[in-house]
Amino acid sequence: MTWRYDDSVSSRPEVTMAQRKRQLVADELTEAALQLLALKGFDTVTIDEIAAAAGVSKRTFFRYFASKEDVVVQFLAGMGADMRTELAARPAEEPPSVALRHAVWVAMAACADDADHSGRALRVVQLILRTPALYARFLERQAQWRTDLATELTHRRRPSPATDLYPLMAAGMALTAFDAVLHRWSDSDGAEDPAGLIDEAFAVVAPALDAGGS
Repeated sequence: MTWRYDDSVSSRPEVTMAQRKRQLVADELTEAALQLLALKGFDTVTIDEIAAAAGVSKRTFFRYFASKEDVVVQFLAGMGADMRTELAARPAEEPPSVALRHAVWVAMAACADDADHSGRALRVVQLILRTPALYARFLERQAQWRTDLATELTHRRRPSPATDLYPLMAAGMALTAFDAVLHRWSDSDGAEDPAGLIDEAFAVVAPALDAGGS
């Protein structure tokens, strides 16, 4: 292929390379941090150790993250958007409990999937759930997820009064089920089947979800 450079495109490769380099460093820091934190515990690992493991300086660490908490929360970054995307893609005629179950499974699968069988994902989940500072950040994320899922549920329903509580309550129930399953799976050291746990949890909340979801 013959490349033709002009003023309108000459800066694009540079921008792309800079973005790719920044993402690569962020990924290396995240990987190093998660491995150390999962193996040694949140309180014992220092930022100096994380930076050294990633092959960067402490100053570089702080260009990407404000704290150790931020590194771990990055692990959760895309879950909310993925859940909302999945909910939006579900058939409009599908019962709310089924649509929400599929949406929540996207987040649970992100936690439970462990392609290299190292158990790192489980250790990170356990780290989040057992460290008060990290769990507080996790709950902050869930509050935003609830709002996003509620907005999507509103789009799926027939027009209703502005005071309709169903979307927020339904999103809250779905995320409560997710949280309960995540704790159960974590406490079992990954021995329990996460898909089975999701099914069990949604069997409990489905009557309420479907009764108000018309």
